Amino acid sequence: MTPAATTCYMPAGRLDELAGNCTGEFTAAIEWEEAATDFAILDCFEHSLRRSQRLLLRVDGHLELLTMQGAILRQALPPELRFATDMEPGPVKDALAGLSPLRALLPIASGAMRTGMLALIDDEGKTCARAELRLLEPVAGNAVVLLAPRGLRGYDAALHQLTARIRGCGGSPLSAGNLYSLIDHRNGPYVARPAVEIGREDTAFDGATRLIAAYLPAARANEAGIVDDVDTEFLHDYRIALRKIRTVLSLFKGVYEAGQTAELKERFSALMAQSGPLRDLDVYLLERQSFYELVPETMHPGLDAMFALIETRRADEHRRLAAHLRTKSYEKEMKALVKLFSRRRKLLPGPNASRTSRDLARELIWKRYRRIRRVASGLVASAPDAEVHRLRIECKKLRYLMEFFGPVFPAEPFRALLKPLKRLQDSLGEFNDLSVQQKNLQSFVAGLGAEPRRLEIAQSAGALITVLHQRQIALREKILAAFARFNSDRTHRTFRAVFHDGEDS
Repeated sequence: MTPAATTCYMPAGRLDELAGNCTGEFTAAIEWEEAATDFAILDCFEHSLRRSQRLLLRVDGHLELLTMQGAILRQALPPELRFATDMEPGPVKDALAGLSPLRALLPIASGAMRTGMLALIDDEGKTCARAELRLLEPVAGNAVVLLAPRGLRGYDAALHQLTARIRGCGGSPLSAGNLYSLIDHRNGPYVARPAVEIGREDTAFDGATRLIAAYLPAARANEAGIVDDVDTEFLHDYRIALRKIRTVLSLFKGVYEAGQTAELKERFSALMAQSGPLRDLDVYLLERQSFYELVPETMHPGLDAMFALIETRRADEHRRLAAHLRTKSYEKEMKALVKLFSRRRKLLPGPNASRTSRDLARELIWKRYRRIRRVASGLVASAPDAEVHRLRIECKKLRYLMEFFGPVFPAEPFRALLKPLKRLQDSLGEFNDLSVQQKNLQSFVAGLGAEPRRLEIAQSAGALITVLHQRQIALREKILAAFARFNSDRTHRTFRAVFHDGEDS
């Protein structure tokens, strides 16, 4: 097997420099194929492939996946390609198995591509090393060339010289991660959960304002994807960003003036309310396959009718939300909020505004942790759903606080506390999902009115509700076990040491 080297890219303008001179005892020569083909670079909105140091190309009737290690995988292009799961079985689909099935593949850049070969030739005319070339000339942006070096048996030194020559002429490995921005500087990565640095001595006012100012652009970045209905994760991320902002306003007590805090909470709640109905319908559809697996096949026709109605309602709800996001009033509101938190002049400090972030964080996290212990102390397997729901909300608030203020505390004990909290929150979230699904199904059936297939739908939904309820009952024991792990003496000592300094409460 011949050795391969790292796949690289470089500005197309430096290609002549790469091939124009001799390198050591070798001469570099390039040969191009005559015909050009259309290409598109495909990736998810959050650049999952770029982050994993891979490049996916759509070239005429096939897909090519280039890896950092120099491998090039090829597979036929399906008639319709939206998600990686749309592909037929093959090497590219296998390699993309880790991609989120909920994220659509989008064109990052497109244009014309020429293929060629760069060869290192010795003084006897023998080719000792090669590099496969792909010259990408996008419709908009800068041309780049991809280079996949290939060694030949017995000529390792030539391969080393070739890779050194590529690096010397500006070649960067795929792991460098800036290929997209080299083509077009606007192709920066989207960050769903922006990292916000909060220093120990920063004021609570600065910390809260910085967090909200970071999450507003994260929400706005998803608007176009929601309007175009690219995939359901745009709406999901949009709502997470707004929820994080509302959480800052709710949990950072006294950082802003009380009247302004109440007004801001109302404004962000109004934004969230507009997107709630569509998200509820998306969740139904995302659970479709699992719902079919939970009930006998004899009940599937009723589910078919139910999901047909849900899809119709979802289309109507999407049109309504998309129209709302395009209104002048929505645009005006979002611009006003961005301006408010970026310029800060009209933000009114509250009584806790000047406290240090670390001081406020210790107080808020310790109080929230103690509240969780109180709520859960009487939790038993037969507790009402409302009690479990209350515990879930408290755990979510604690986790948000810890994630917001993470930078101001030692990393190691922080990670040790977050791990059992996340496990507990996952179990509580699963329990809540089952509860919400049952209630939503009951409401859906109650609202069918004179639907011709109402009885058939009701029977299938009833069977599904029964199974979901049984799962929910079984999950209670799992929640109790998860809380026991979170409520251990060791965890309590760590919380006290980090957030209360061992003082008596």
